Amino acid sequence: MQVIFLAKFVLASASPRRADILKKLGIDFEVIPSSFDEKSNIKDVRELVKYLAEGKAKDVMSKTDAADVIIIGADTVVYFDNKIIGKPKSEEEAFQILKMLNNKKHKALTGICVIDKKNNKIITDYEVTNVFFNDLSDEEILSYIKTKEPFDKAGAYGIQGLGSLLVKRIEGCYFNVVGMPVTKLYMILKKMGVNLMVKEGEHGR
Repeated sequence: MQVIFLAKFVLASASPRRADILKKLGIDFEVIPSSFDEKSNIKDVRELVKYLAEGKAKDVMSKTDAADVIIIGADTVVYFDNKIIGKPKSEEEAFQILKMLNNKKHKALTGICVIDKKNNKIITDYEVTNVFFNDLSDEEILSYIKTKEPFDKAGAYGIQGLGSLLVKRIEGCYFNVVGMPVTKLYMILKKMGVNLMVKEGEHGR
């Protein structure tokens, strides 16, 4: 049975993967993509993902007239060798990224911001997951790239799809790698008086 909460939830992201995670948590929500300018000179990757998540959430807050609304913003990056690894723009770039990550450890970081507009509360945090890649042949990497799965994903892979075969193991939250750290979200919402484990009307909001 799906749980629907009293407050209106808004996901400040067009990511189908984040939307799928919220649906699995039983959250009824509206998607309003952010148009926040993601350019930044912030060097600390932890501060960067928090800044971007909060910027997205605040941008969407300015677009909604609803008073009793909870806005969820998130931003995920892949971090390796002191560099942020973005989304590949070509097959060649995807190969370079995956070859670089091959048989090594990298970090997936997601900044998350939750805004309770009615009560004027903002909580911003981040989650880190260590991801260890398998030792893959060039043929395996090229075959994966041909599936087109890498092209809308930071780090050029999707752990929730065929890209799971690239991963030997992880340390930390799986959903964080996908783009939404569910335990972190759960704890933030609890601080705001919303418990995802409790049905409508039982959390007193």
